[in-house]
Amino acid sequence: MNVDHPDEAVSRIAAAIGEPARARMLYCLADGRARTSTELGVVGRVSASTASAHLNRLKAERLVNVFAQGKHRYYSLSGTSVADALEALSVVAGHPHRAFAPNTPIRLRAARTCYDHMAGSVAVRLHDRFVALKWVTPDPAGEHAYDLTGAGVKACASLGIDVDAARALRRRFAFACVDWSERRPHIGGALGAALLRVALKRRWVVQDLDGRALTVTSYGRREMAVRFGLKG
Repeated sequence: MNVDHPDEAVSRIAAAIGEPARARMLYCLADGRARTSTELGVVGRVSASTASAHLNRLKAERLVNVFAQGKHRYYSLSGTSVADALEALSVVAGHPHRAFAPNTPIRLRAARTCYDHMAGSVAVRLHDRFVALKWVTPDPAGEHAYDLTGAGVKACASLGIDVDAARALRRRFAFACVDWSERRPHIGGALGAALLRVALKRRWVVQDLDGRALTVTSYGRREMAVRFGLKG
């Protein structure tokens, strides 16, 4: 088994980052949001086939992860250590990079439905709180899948969610669904659908009659702050 000398590993990774198109792609991902290969090709100023080759190189060096969802493949940095390295290089270079600015209409970006579960910035923050509170944990049985911890089961039961019934459905129980405006995950699957039903039933959110937009009520903001520690 060949093991790289640390100097060789550093040199190889530096070479992967050092190619201008790949560097542009990595810095585009440094905000923690995922992008498609098409979007990264535009950022890198290269063709689709060249973008694919660059992304394969970055994936081989474990600098990016790929997340398949429907017909799309989303790429993100493989961890905070990569982001930290890019930030340090940016400081040395003296060139700060622009933050991600979604062009989704504000009303849809805040909260909306995604099939039968909730999406938008509120749903992404809920996902993050479920992870921070250790209510969900990665499920090795499925790619990007989640399962509930004991604390998560209790929390869902307190909301009136029948976890056993949700598990019995012929669909994925819970998974990280990439939000197309935030480019970070919200909770999909049977659990995500159950959470949306709770939010609608308790009037935390109100759905538009002629669209996907959801309005978070004042009562909903207070309830989500108390129950989940969701601010804003």
